[in-house]
Amino acid sequence: MSGSVKDVLLVGFGAVGAIYSLILKRSGLARVTAVARSNFEIVNKEGIHFQSRKYGDINGWRPDRLCKSVGDAADRSYSYVVVTTKAIPDLVTTSQILAPLLSKQYNDKFPQPAYVLLQNGLNVEVDLFNSLKALPGGDPRIISTALWIGTNLLEPNVVEHNDFDRVTLGVYRHQDRTTTVNSHEEAALLNDFGHILETGGSTITILPEIQRMKFNKNFWNVAFSSVSTLTQYTLPAIFRSPSEDTTVSYEPYVSPTTAELISSYTIPTVTAILEELIALGRALGYPDTPDGLPSSLVTSVLENTRKIHIRPDSTHVPSMLLDARKGSPIEVEVIFGEVIRMAKEHDVNMPRVETLYALLLVVQNQILRKIEAGKRANAAL
Repeated sequence: MSGSVKDVLLVGFGAVGAIYSLILKRSGLARVTAVARSNFEIVNKEGIHFQSRKYGDINGWRPDRLCKSVGDAADRSYSYVVVTTKAIPDLVTTSQILAPLLSKQYNDKFPQPAYVLLQNGLNVEVDLFNSLKALPGGDPRIISTALWIGTNLLEPNVVEHNDFDRVTLGVYRHQDRTTTVNSHEEAALLNDFGHILETGGSTITILPEIQRMKFNKNFWNVAFSSVSTLTQYTLPAIFRSPSEDTTVSYEPYVSPTTAELISSYTIPTVTAILEELIALGRALGYPDTPDGLPSSLVTSVLENTRKIHIRPDSTHVPSMLLDARKGSPIEVEVIFGEVIRMAKEHDVNMPRVETLYALLLVVQNQILRKIEAGKRANAAL
């Protein structure tokens, strides 16, 4: 395991990107170049302001280098390229975002880095894998991840972060769900990048097979990001009772007036959504074992979410709801669309998840419509 300082490029300087830029730089093992596309001007001027229960309040923080675009950053070799943009292939693909690094000009000068995809959803690696495979001597090295973190971008350069960030790392193997042992080269790659993150303060786990963990992680987003986005309420609206302390106030909470109906209909529906995902996992070959896809995941996901969101200090807004509120595209295809496509391929009936996908497509369609209308209006000025 090398202790040398590595050049790392991070693409996407939202909340997750900012936190992991901080972690990478804290390690002392990485020189961090960050690409801030939409918030470059304010970050360049003022830096990032962190409000983190784990890392503290930090004002005016900056990476080692800040760039406006991937093209501007494509002037040197990198050991790792960390992608923290939201995966929205219906708007732009990962290979389109990373195009300067995949160009002939770049590849004539520099070796290809290893890519780390800190992104929600399933099959987010396929597009990049195919693009890397098409390069001369293409030998894609992609680290897939399952990420658990509570962080939001309060303003373009203000990041709120709670007290945890946990990431599971594994090598992406294209169309392979059966290999469950890392090769020597794969283990070395994962250990090296994992060491950087761990030294920087993050909690990491390395797995020999990452796709089943990504599938497990997608459980939460399918069941709970959907409910929050479609209802426009955060999760305490399902779980939290009104405060009995008149000096404490919070929103939202479950009104006692119809609390019984939430228990009788909403919670069972969420449970059934999770059970549909278990059925798909079985069709994909994921076993009912602790290191596979345990059936107990239905209960544990529901119970762990309830424990977090009954608390008075539960203020976290699921990222999909936050995007919808801001009028930003949501990750509907990689979180829901891929699930439905895999279900159809394996002849698994998922009526509840398919209903969520159908409704969220309407939300996404209108968000994209308004973005296009805004572009046309700006072009006409």
